[in-house]
Amino acid sequence: MSTEQLAGFAAQLRFEHIPDTVVRKAEDLLVDWFGSALAGKGARPVESIVRFAEGMGGGAGPSEILVHRSGASPYLAAMANAAASHVAEQDDVHNGSVFHPATVVFPVALAAAQTLGASGARLLTAAVAGYEVGIRVGEFLGRSHYKVFHTTGTAGTLAAAATAGQLLGLDAAQMRHAFGSAGTQSAGLWEFLRTAADSKQLHTAHAAGAGLMSAWLARDGFTGAAQILEGPQGLAAGMSSDADPARLADGLGTRWATAETSFKFHASCRHTHPAADALLAVMREHRLQPADIAEVVTHVHQGAIDVLGPVVRPATVHQSKFSMGTVLALVARHGQAGLGEFDRHFQDPAVQALRERVRMELDAEVDQAYPRRWIGKVTVRTTDGRVLRGRVDEPKGDPGNTLSREEINAKALRLAEYSGAATAAEMRSALDRLWGIAQAPSVQRLMPAAA
Repeated sequence: MSTEQLAGFAAQLRFEHIPDTVVRKAEDLLVDWFGSALAGKGARPVESIVRFAEGMGGGAGPSEILVHRSGASPYLAAMANAAASHVAEQDDVHNGSVFHPATVVFPVALAAAQTLGASGARLLTAAVAGYEVGIRVGEFLGRSHYKVFHTTGTAGTLAAAATAGQLLGLDAAQMRHAFGSAGTQSAGLWEFLRTAADSKQLHTAHAAGAGLMSAWLARDGFTGAAQILEGPQGLAAGMSSDADPARLADGLGTRWATAETSFKFHASCRHTHPAADALLAVMREHRLQPADIAEVVTHVHQGAIDVLGPVVRPATVHQSKFSMGTVLALVARHGQAGLGEFDRHFQDPAVQALRERVRMELDAEVDQAYPRRWIGKVTVRTTDGRVLRGRVDEPKGDPGNTLSREEINAKALRLAEYSGAATAAEMRSALDRLWGIAQAPSVQRLMPAAA
């Protein structure tokens, strides 16, 4: 029954149903995603997937591949842009579902809207449908799922299907079929972190493409499992031991999970952010220098240990973003863990030395609050024998400590500059269009075509 309710909501959602505050948040999330998508230009795994997309028929389609400014089918453009937007580790996250919605929702929304000639309001409506569906599926699958599966790759297929289905105008029955086809293709395993493999970009590319394909197939009469989520051989049965079907229809139309989504301040796995902010707070309060730190204990939830624990000595920039020690060493030495800090310093001997003095420890309070709240707690032992404690209840970027539109704009400009994907003038023009997208009669290209 819950799959049916969720599909009905996604199919029947209209722009006028969405509160103004949620529309504004969706605009914020779109701009934030756009910067992350451009930041993927030049990253080796991204370029591989983009070359694949272009080689499979890209180059002349109606949907744009942002990092190459080329055209492609909506399917291939969605795949390419989803891969691009998940490599810098700056895309958004919903705490309660441990799910990155933007990287699987907006690539599909943009690609489908450009192909269908849809309005900006339709794009935002579809995006909200994708967020609401994907977040609830992530919450439904529970903590046991996340221990092994990358929720953005699994719940992301359903989010992408809801997004594309909304733009295609699927009815409730067709949307349910789209969910069935999307769910049977859900995939994404954390094992890649142990060997610094490229799979994370494949997870988002596949989820976006599979969800979009599922919606297009449903419009053509293709059927999918009616209870793909809660059925006896559905997602929960195969991928979770603590699934809660009540979460699927939780507050549909009254609780807007889109508005609960957090922005990422540091360019690293979100599990590192609470501890990083807590360490910075201790260092500022006590005027510590990196040389003053003898040991840092981060008091964390089990999910952080599950995901970050396998990364002991990171071999690549991307793998280092999943190393608690590396992230904390960078923020201690440089005041932040941004893209430049990772690129230039993750292998510095001083960073590696401090990395070895950081350890994670399961904390009952933090673990009980997770995933609804991501509390940051650290204990710092100094070289002169002091024991200092720091705590952050809402890391920078959380809804209660969010980024302003000025900060979102500045972040997008930094990300584009980092990769060289756009000039400042091109970015300002694109950002102007994005901030006003709700009034756009049709969604046009965001970047000038390649010369």
